[in-house]
Formats: sequence, structure tokens, C-alpha cells
Amino acid sequence: MRYWRKPLDSDRVRAARGEVRIIVERCKGCGFCIEYCPRDVLVESASFNRKGYHPPEVVKRGECVNCSLCEMICPDFAIFSVALTDGAPEPAPAPPLAPSALVSVGGWEETGPPSDGDVS
Repeated sequence: MRYWRKPLDSDRVRAARGEVRIIVERCKGCGFCIEYCPRDVLVESASFNRKGYHPPEVVKRGECVNCSLCEMICPDFAIFSVALTDGAPEPAPAPPLAPSALVSVGGWEETGPPSDGDVS
């Protein structure tokens, strides 16, 4: 789309760029991220995840403007965007993140069910 006017500072200001990351196994295929993406970066993939849902996939790699709308609207926290710096090369396709690749923050540890004598 071409505009008949352009901003006065267009030679100094660059549009924000981002890269979308999807945690495939966490997605339940609701499609909110696909529907509300302002740049139509995402589409529903043909493959299934372990839960049997079609997660989104990125089709327009360089088009993300890092608005984080997909991140805010996802009910399962299965998608997020990462800001790219100006001098960075074009992003390489990132492999989907497995749930085991996530780092727990705050020192939470997985433990078994509490024993009968455990009061906490």
C-alpha cells in the first residue's frame, strides 16, 4: 500500500520488528492469535500437536511488528514475540519450543503429592 504522504522523520525512524515464537505443545488451537494479528503473520498449520489441535505457524517472517497482541490474547500462553534490533539480520526459522525447554522462574520445583504429615 502506498500513501500519497510520508512522515517527515521517515528517514530516521524505523518500524519495530519482531519474531513470533510458538510453543506448539501448549497450544489448544483456538485461533485467537491468527484472527487478531494485524499483519496476518500467522495461519493455522496442517500438522497436529500432541493434544490433537492445529497450532498456528508463521508464514510472513519479516512482517511481524512486535505488537505483542498474540501474546496478550493467547489463553494458554503458547505464543510470544521477541523484539529484533536494528542491525540484526533476517531471522532464521526457529524450531518450535518444547514444554521442557521452558525455564521456571522463581525457584518452583516439581514435587510429588504432599505426604499425610505435610502441613504446608
